[in-house]
Amino acid sequence: MNRLMIACVLVGLSLVSIGGSATAQDSVRLTGSGATFPFPLYSAWFKSFSAKHKGVTVDYQGKGSGAGIRDFVNRTVDFAASDAAMTDEEISKVPGGVQLLPMTGGEIVLAYNLPGNPKGLKLPRDVYSQIFLGKITRWSDAKLKAANPGVNLPDTDITVVRRADSSGTTFVFTNHLAAISDEWKKGPGVGTTVNWPKSDKIVASPKNDGVSATIKQTPGAIGYLEFAFAKFAKLEMAELQNKAGHYVAPGTDGGAAALASVTLPADLRAWVPDPDSAKAYPIATYTWMMFYKESKDPKKAAALRQLVEYCLDEGQKMSTQMGYIPLPANVVAAVKKASASIQ
Repeated sequence: MNRLMIACVLVGLSLVSIGGSATAQDSVRLTGSGATFPFPLYSAWFKSFSAKHKGVTVDYQGKGSGAGIRDFVNRTVDFAASDAAMTDEEISKVPGGVQLLPMTGGEIVLAYNLPGNPKGLKLPRDVYSQIFLGKITRWSDAKLKAANPGVNLPDTDITVVRRADSSGTTFVFTNHLAAISDEWKKGPGVGTTVNWPKSDKIVASPKNDGVSATIKQTPGAIGYLEFAFAKFAKLEMAELQNKAGHYVAPGTDGGAAALASVTLPADLRAWVPDPDSAKAYPIATYTWMMFYKESKDPKKAAALRQLVEYCLDEGQKMSTQMGYIPLPANVVAAVKKASASIQ
């Protein structure tokens, strides 16, 4: 009897072990890296997805768009993210091909730190481009005062805060500056990194949260960053003059109005450097995730397709409350169709 009981226990333990192994084998861990611009939203999406899809975990590191693309090209991640998408040259380095999918939209804001925290500071197009060129250097400049009558602007130096790392946010921002300023276009130009004007009043910080922290700690500072980071850091944000001459605040319908003018081509890569709409906020963009068209792991490919579908359906419902722009229905349909190529 004792021998029979021992045998039963051993069989039971072996079954538990086999079951545990099967569960471990069925679990899937997806790793990604890249843009910090959508990081707060992606973190919420991935946490919610993992909670509803037992056995699938998503680990995403916000390193910056440039670092994410490098990881993706080197195949050290399962997917990546970038506000600058990928260039044809970068895509050519990935055997089997790349599927780029716009997943959400957002606004790049100019946040500032001034005595008394005046709200809704108005920045004309020629003024903020000159600030980042290092040509307008004091808050008491006559052009700033003319655009903001009644606002007590201090006679203090302007400290410009820019990104230190290879950044999709920088790409979108410099793309806009090049569209509104010939001097910027012929000077620093457009890129995830550019040659900024040499000045001890232009300081560099890594990632969107680094820019946010530096602005908050530096009286007289102004810098560019994604709206959600400025919102949650409780930074004041400027109203920017758009192409039609109107001043538009971020966090309204202006971002959606800007993206409504974008027609996505077959490769789903498009930007709107200077939107025409009178209601448009002038610096808005899609941001992309990148996937391998040919994966070595069919379980991961299937889990990634599930992840994309979840982000397009349930995920878009979270976008507005977190400071992002939900994808229009036609874009969602195009992205869903394209996601089938993740194999």
